[in-house]
Amino acid sequence: MSWERSQASQVDVDRPAPKYFDRIDRETTLMRAARPVIDALSSELHNEPVCIILTDAKGVVLDRRGGDPSLLRRLDSVDLAPGFQYVESTVGTNGIGTALEVGGPIQIDGAEHYNGKLRMFSCAGATITHPVTGGLLGVLDITTQAKNSNTILLSFAKLAARRIHERVVEEANALDHALLSDYYAACRHSGGPVLALGDEVFMMNAYAQARFDAIDQAALIDRTRDARGGTKPLVFITDLPSGTTARLAYRPTFLGDTLAGGVIQIKEQRAPVRSVAPRAPLIPGTTGTSAVWQHVTQELLEACSRSEWLIADGEAGTGKLSMLRAVRRHVAPERRLVVLDPEAMGDDLLTEARAELDSGADLIIRRAHLLTREVLDGLTELLQNVRDGAIAGDAWVALTLPADRSEIADELLAFFPRTVEVPPLRHHVEDVPALVRSLLAKAGISGLTFSTATMNQLMRLPWSGNITHLRAVLTAVARRRRSGVVELADLPPECRATTRRQLTPIEALERDAIVDALSTYDGDKKAAAAALGMSRATIYRKIREYGIVT
Repeated sequence: MSWERSQASQVDVDRPAPKYFDRIDRETTLMRAARPVIDALSSELHNEPVCIILTDAKGVVLDRRGGDPSLLRRLDSVDLAPGFQYVESTVGTNGIGTALEVGGPIQIDGAEHYNGKLRMFSCAGATITHPVTGGLLGVLDITTQAKNSNTILLSFAKLAARRIHERVVEEANALDHALLSDYYAACRHSGGPVLALGDEVFMMNAYAQARFDAIDQAALIDRTRDARGGTKPLVFITDLPSGTTARLAYRPTFLGDTLAGGVIQIKEQRAPVRSVAPRAPLIPGTTGTSAVWQHVTQELLEACSRSEWLIADGEAGTGKLSMLRAVRRHVAPERRLVVLDPEAMGDDLLTEARAELDSGADLIIRRAHLLTREVLDGLTELLQNVRDGAIAGDAWVALTLPADRSEIADELLAFFPRTVEVPPLRHHVEDVPALVRSLLAKAGISGLTFSTATMNQLMRLPWSGNITHLRAVLTAVARRRRSGVVELADLPPECRATTRRQLTPIEALERDAIVDALSTYDGDKKAAAAALGMSRATIYRKIREYGIVT
């Protein structure tokens, strides 16, 4: 089977061609747990014809220890060294890649290797899994020359892998204990809602469960993704579906130099007033009825109605410019509104801004963080002239900025007393159906509808590029289907997986290939695995890992 997979992947039988990755993270759970184990073993095997090799879950060599000079030279000649990826799809049958494929320990001796250059070796690989999730962490491989092979090789690899696994358990327990200690301390001291989050842990105290309903709790859990993995304290404000505005203060927990997770204390900034809170009117050019979107719309309406200069900030693609333009035109339809973009205009922006303000126009300067220092200084002076009345008229000015505005001078920000944060799409996914209809209509696409299962899938996605990302996906769908009902199989591969973590380019390609194969074979996992040169165990593991919807 392994040779069949190697042939299907068109592996070179004469010379291995592993891919090389120049960046290796040496502070992972696996590396921390394996380091003392490998240190101890390598000291015992110094100058012996045996080499200890550790790889990650993708087969990339993280560490290589022991071995006499002759063995190390031979390993270097086939690129079995740190940074190189030893998987079946590129080097054929081997102790590392085949262990990853079968999901368990295996020994490959001499001629059993698919690649001729590797037949001088015997190698035994044992997988290492996470004690909590069961997820694959990597492989511990013992390699020697084929003439020195014996049955003890695999036993030795399994023993070393078991020791590493035990250390992962110890660290996980210690990290969880540190996080739990900080969580209990925060619960005692705050007397209010508290959350705790680690790699595999999420806790919510009784105050949070009693204070927030199920919908708000789900929103809070979603918002914590913005803090997860953070190594510095962080405070952020969020609007919940109920209308409550909450302040979330995140503080990381460390065990030594290792991040164990973090604790979030929640304070309500403003409680919802459901009976009297005004509902924002429907404004042409905006789409969304969720509480979060309504709150933002209402804030913009209040500021624009008073001609208050303001900043709309948030992630790229959230619709900041569209919101500002639509709300200002709704409030002051008689005034001319001009949008200036420093990326397109460069240093000419200042001259254009002065001319438009002189003519009595309102201004939106988008992506203001791209303004050059010279233009920033000139714009500051220009806006001061408007404030002092040196330029006639009652101009309204707004900026759009990313959430991080560190590059903008404080003297410019001083002109804008109000900031409205436009939320990322993942914070108001209940607006996705309305956005889909609106974006399709704006693109002139009619007669295209989405099945319930497909729409539910779209609402489960993290939308890293926000509304711009959604528009790109709809465009891709419309290229394949101009009318009728869009089913799950019609979505691009990236939308068929629900994993929340950021995938590497290689992982994204692998995910897309699996989705395409499953679509080609109508969800038949066995046929898709065969087409991809994978084992069924591997494709099942990949489907779970990437959250692929089948």
